Amino acid sequence: MEGMIVNFRGGRHTQTNNQMIIHVEGIDSKDKASGLVGKKVKWTSPAGKEINGVFRSAHGAKGALRALFERGMPGQSIGQKVKIE
Repeated sequence: MEGMIVNFRGGRHTQTNNQMIIHVEGIDSKDKASGLVGKKVKWTSPAGKEINGVFRSAHGAKGALRALFERGMPGQSIGQKVKIE
């Protein structure tokens, strides 16, 4: 299963670098997204390094998910695909 990183989780004046908003193919509602909470996520950098994360909660009403990664994510990860295990 694959998803795409959309953006950092952010507030009005802050940006959380280790939490990302991810859209998953085929998930279009909050109920479907809540079924993926707890699954593992893996992003591979162009250099081959992997950063692992976990889905923590649904984000919004259109099926996006919030993933917590083990460390801060680089800006180049936005728009790239992640693997869902």
